[in-house]
Amino acid sequence: MKKIKLAIKIFLSLALLWFVLKQIDLHRLLELLRRCDPWWLIIAFVLYNLSKIIASFRLNYYFKDLGLRLSEWQALRLYYVGMFYNLFLPGGVGGDGYKIYLLQKHHSPGYKPLVAATLLDRLSGLVALLFLAGMLFLFSSYAKLFSWLVWLDIVCLVALYPIFLFLHTKLFGRFTTYLWQTTLLGLGVQLLQLLSAYAIIQALPAQVPIVDFLTLFLISSVVAVLPLTIGGVGAREFTFLYGMKLLGLDPSSGIAFSFLFFLISALSSAIGIFFIHAPYKRSIREM
Repeated sequence: MKKIKLAIKIFLSLALLWFVLKQIDLHRLLELLRRCDPWWLIIAFVLYNLSKIIASFRLNYYFKDLGLRLSEWQALRLYYVGMFYNLFLPGGVGGDGYKIYLLQKHHSPGYKPLVAATLLDRLSGLVALLFLAGMLFLFSSYAKLFSWLVWLDIVCLVALYPIFLFLHTKLFGRFTTYLWQTTLLGLGVQLLQLLSAYAIIQALPAQVPIVDFLTLFLISSVVAVLPLTIGGVGAREFTFLYGMKLLGLDPSSGIAFSFLFFLISALSSAIGIFFIHAPYKRSIREM
């Protein structure tokens, strides 16, 4: 069954990429990629990895509620190894599954609590992503294009975090000790990725409406979270293709941006290979 799911994801990724590339000017795309400013790309890479460092801190807070005492360096190594498994070995156990297995092996807090901690980590990031997407939408050209969505968007923005915090407390009461820390860190993670996306925009040799572009980036990130493709490949590009066309813009710059963002995330995930031989070491801080 896992092999079938992996085959379907690969097929969807390739099919979406093929469809997107058929819709754009490939010469224009290659020219945009060739003329990118490398210094802005380096800044984007640094900001993206800062977001992952903050994300590892957030996940470690959830682990602390389970009685696990990992150092921040331990948590960071484990996080990068998880990133590597998620992107480069999607058909196997997966990064989240590997972290759960390793922590259960060394600490035995139980699989269900570890799954709950990992799920909350993902939900915290998703809520922050939806919040920022809703905020930027209000100031984008999409708000004028879909004016009927504006008031619904405002209502959702007002209700989003109260609903999340209420459900968090009611359904995951064990993980409330560091509730505000994890919530704020979740927002910080997405803000850093938004800054990383801004740096990629600056690297592109094309003038684009920045707020519209960043709004589309956040929407594409939500789409990429859906477990339909490999690492969001294809889904993000497809979103940019139609999002740019809705505004009457050349989608080539959006596809170039999407490729560069994936390259940065892939290079960042590849860092995990340096920790695969020893993703976890015991510390004197452990209980």
